[in-house]
Amino acid sequence: MRTRACLIRAAAEVFAERGFAGASVSRIADRAGVTLGAMYFHFKNKEALAREIVRSQPNLVSPPIPAVGLQGVVDITLTWAYQMLDEPLLLAGARLVTDQEFFIDKDENSHQQWTEVLVLGFADANDRGELQPDVNIRAVARMVVSVCTGAQMHAHMETGRRDLPDRIEEMWHCLLPAIAEPAAARGLLFGEERGRRGVGS
Repeated sequence: MRTRACLIRAAAEVFAERGFAGASVSRIADRAGVTLGAMYFHFKNKEALAREIVRSQPNLVSPPIPAVGLQGVVDITLTWAYQMLDEPLLLAGARLVTDQEFFIDKDENSHQQWTEVLVLGFADANDRGELQPDVNIRAVARMVVSVCTGAQMHAHMETGRRDLPDRIEEMWHCLLPAIAEPAAARGLLFGEERGRRGVGS
């Protein structure tokens, strides 16, 4: 299992640096410090590695402060934004997002994965009375995923992603008046503590 984990980490670094087309199995194996035979024992090809990385994305994002409902949804996006600053697996997922047609079925793509995660969170928020009546939960979830994807791309080009967390907070401040009950929106917390674990945690 250690070799497999090393290969996934090495592949993430190479994909993040070079994209799907620019990555090669030999470069990934070299980065992981394993032979090509070991590489092929665990993964058939680089497509299999890319699929593994994309499918793992939601499991990598674990907010440091447990929360439910609308706060939980906000915290997922903030945690993702802060982890995008230095987590190779998430950075690889961001780089691979435009190449998914080459290695993953359209029904398994990262957009759909993240939409389903947010649908569950928004449904919980709705059950808790935090959303305005008649909010289309799935449509809002898709929109949040699309905005986060676009924010990540623009932040990468303009600031090296340094302001990505700020862009995600900005998104919520624009969106919340349209979907949240005023009292629920007023009670939401933002800031770095909602998205990044402290030193030693």
